[in-house]
Amino acid sequence: MIRNYLRIAWRNLIRNKAFSLINILGLSLGLACSMMMILWIRDEQAVDGFHDNNKQLYQVYVQQTAQGKTDASYLTQCPLAVELKKSLPEIRYAAGYQEYPPVVIKTTDKALKLAGAYAGDDFFRMFSFPLLQGNAATALQPGGVALSEDVATRLFGNAGNAIGQVVTCEDTAQLTVSAVFKIPAASSLQFDFVRYWGDYFNASHAWTQSWNSFSPNTYIRLREDADPAKVAAKMKDFVYHYQPRSKEGSTLLNIQPFSQKYLHGIFKNGSPAGGRIEYVRLFFLLAIFVMLIACINFMNLSTARSAERAREVGIRKAVGALRSSLVAQFIGEALLITFFAILVALLAVTWLLPAFNGVTGKQLSIPVQQPAFWALAGGMLLVTGLVAGSYPALFLSSLNPVKVLKGGLKQSGQGGWFRKGMVVFQFTLSVILITGMLVIYRQMEYVQTKNLGYDRYHLLYVPIEGTLTSRYDLFKTEAANIPGITSISAMRESPTVIGHHKGGISWTGKDPALEATFADAAVGYGFVKAMQLSLVEGRDFSADFGNDSTSYILNETAVAKTGYQHPVGASFTLDGIQGTIIGVVKDFHFNSMHETIDPLVIRLERQPKWGNILVRIAPGKTKAVLAGLEGLCKRINPGYPFTYQFSDMEYTRLYKNEQLVSRLCNYFAVLAIFISCLGLFGLAMFTASRRTREIGVRKVLGASVTNIMMLMAGGFLRPVMAGMLIAFPVAWYIMHHWLQQFAYRVSLDWWLFGLAGLLSVLVAMITIAWQSVQSAVMNPVKSLRTEG
Repeated sequence: MIRNYLRIAWRNLIRNKAFSLINILGLSLGLACSMMMILWIRDEQAVDGFHDNNKQLYQVYVQQTAQGKTDASYLTQCPLAVELKKSLPEIRYAAGYQEYPPVVIKTTDKALKLAGAYAGDDFFRMFSFPLLQGNAATALQPGGVALSEDVATRLFGNAGNAIGQVVTCEDTAQLTVSAVFKIPAASSLQFDFVRYWGDYFNASHAWTQSWNSFSPNTYIRLREDADPAKVAAKMKDFVYHYQPRSKEGSTLLNIQPFSQKYLHGIFKNGSPAGGRIEYVRLFFLLAIFVMLIACINFMNLSTARSAERAREVGIRKAVGALRSSLVAQFIGEALLITFFAILVALLAVTWLLPAFNGVTGKQLSIPVQQPAFWALAGGMLLVTGLVAGSYPALFLSSLNPVKVLKGGLKQSGQGGWFRKGMVVFQFTLSVILITGMLVIYRQMEYVQTKNLGYDRYHLLYVPIEGTLTSRYDLFKTEAANIPGITSISAMRESPTVIGHHKGGISWTGKDPALEATFADAAVGYGFVKAMQLSLVEGRDFSADFGNDSTSYILNETAVAKTGYQHPVGASFTLDGIQGTIIGVVKDFHFNSMHETIDPLVIRLERQPKWGNILVRIAPGKTKAVLAGLEGLCKRINPGYPFTYQFSDMEYTRLYKNEQLVSRLCNYFAVLAIFISCLGLFGLAMFTASRRTREIGVRKVLGASVTNIMMLMAGGFLRPVMAGMLIAFPVAWYIMHHWLQQFAYRVSLDWWLFGLAGLLSVLVAMITIAWQSVQSAVMNPVKSLRTEG
């Protein structure tokens, strides 16, 4: 019997090639989109899942409450990891972790520019980064460095040759290679080398011993029998063992499973409340939407052919065929079409994955060697076949053989409403996708064009490395003579991301119990000019004033925090150094627009030891300035390659995730809309076949081609309009929720929904235009002879 069903199904596929190709195309597009999204989702969920002790790995975060507002951050105090391990027996290992700006690592004959980190000596005992050479207990030690396998191979030929070799870091430190590790692609922590924590975080750098400075991350690994909730409770007030409590605010500690940080890395009201998990959920819903649209498309196309299959069903039921056997036959046909669609989808995914990887920055591949993949493919075949084939099978098998054989297919109103309902659902999803595309695009355009409070264009950063750490003044003097350079300054971090924060700040009239944490920027002379910041009052740092080493510039938010009405000339103390406020700048964005602008204190660093030189370039002079800077760097810093970065490019990278989501949503939404149009085309075919005689009668009675086209279009557009009415509130809710992750965002204006609706109507009209015209121009004599 099964063999007979397959033979009939195959004959129907061959007999109706155009129908079969359209159905297979629609399903294969839906399956291919869903497969790629599922591969991406699984890859996201697998990040950091390779660590052997994931259940015991946690990251510490700080919750700070002031003036009724609670914020949270992964930036912690430098001594925290060591003190936690000493004080809490439930903590087996603890390590601070501070990312290292890209530096040059040299051997006698090779030099590489690498990104690294400082980490506590427990680091490799906590995390399961495979060690190819060395062991976890001694991988990090004073004067040592652990290299990645790639770096060790590039410098010494292979991992084995690297152990015990000496490399030079920044021309200042001689380091002995103590371990070689392999870093999996599935790690959220990516680095080329790791140095021993104590080589920098020691008494010679006073701020690293302070409980008022927040910079590194802190990771802990609990003992297997430890209760995380009890450990978190014991840690909560831990910092007050080392600093006094405040009546006006609090600084509390909490922990988050490290495996959750990658997907849940955004805080709201002091607790993890989202992050990349939002995109995982979004793409999971998108995968379901696309598959549902493809299945509905299959149903509509199958129903459009119901008139052709009705007589076949009538004859088979008349000779004794059971309804169950007819259902099995039509489900079998759906499964066969789905099988071919999956084969086409697999070929499409294989072909598209390289481009998809280029867009997402992933290294995805089809896991053909994993049984779970084939189980998933089989599940998709079964579910898609059953969902797509269920309505056509139940509908066709329910036909009355006597009525069918007497007068052809007489469709009930209930069946017509069901088909229209499916089109409503399709276009509801399509309008949601179109609206999402428009809102995401508008938000991305907003963050790219918003005035940040400084001019990020024509501003480049040259890293302070090598001899530039001691020859910055020479560089600045000679660079000022290069035509096209309008101003030069320096900064420890970059204007785009200021992550370092300081506590222990005071000013005249400050309540001693008030806890205040400010973002901290150490800069060179002429910073305000180089950044083109707006001075509200006061002045910039200048060599003409000898006491600027104890002078400070605040942003407006910081001034509001102090309560000063006339801040210039007022007292301000940072790190125990009492100084004077010499200027106030208008608030500017120094982090992404996911975050509000923090209070910022800007202080002078005359001779920067690391960070960036900021170079402001006159418009149209970029090429000449780059050539001049390259020649200057080769002359005064010959051991390091000339590298630079434009401020606007660094700013763009802050929204890498959002830009990725925007591009993928655009691609998949267009495909989903295309599949929806196939479904609408199927409904148009069905309606035209059922109304052939009606159209013939109307034309005989004098209806024009335009009248017939409007009649047809009106019937098609009603489900589209209904879909719009349902889609708008759903789209508003989804996009309102998405926009909440931005502290600065666009409004959901009514015209965005109107434009989405207009686009959906336009797409629908283009889809049904051909069928409407064909029906309108048909010869009425031929129409009246047609059964229908």
